[in-house]
This record gives sequence, C-alpha cells and structure tokens, in this order.
Amino acid sequence: MPRCALLARLEAKPGQEEAVEQFLKSALPLAEAEPGTRTWFALRFGPTSFGIYDSFDTEAGRQAHLDGPIATALLARAGELFAQPPRIDKVDLLASKLPH
Repeated sequence: MPRCALLARLEAKPGQEEAVEQFLKSALPLAEAEPGTRTWFALRFGPTSFGIYDSFDTEAGRQAHLDGPIATALLARAGELFAQPPRIDKVDLLASKLPH
C-alpha cells in the first residue's frame, strides 16, 4: 500500500485553462517513467481549478518525484500558467483501495 502522497492545487490564469489542461495531460509519460510513483492523477475541479494527486510507497519515492521533471516543469511555467503559486501538500495515506 502506498504510504505517502502529494496533492497539488493549481489555479489557472484567465485564458490559460486549456494550456494548463494540455500541460497536465502531457506530464503523464513522465509520471509513467518514474519507478517510485505508484499512482498519478491529473484533476480538474472546475473551470479554472486543477490539481495533481500522486502516491508513493516511500518518502524517498515522493522526494524523487518532487525533484523530478514534472515538478521542475510545473515550477518553470508557474508564472505563465497559474494565477498563484501552486500549492503542493505532502499527505500521509491512512487507507487505500488499488487494483492488484
């Protein structure tokens, strides 16, 4: 069972909603290439609100993801795409249901 996770909340700048959506979709191959990332989801909460949820078996996997290409690209494009800096919270998982 994954023990740790990240929840990132992203608020698109006006007119950047489509660019944020495409950015998140384009990150999937990067997440798939990360051996320590157990699950990865790009989310849309509303017209301008987006997010990323991912989980990891270990703290080392979570840290590798934070140091990896998705986080680097996210922060590099933050000023262009987002109305405010991304909010990235570390969370601990208490229970989960995943396919075997």
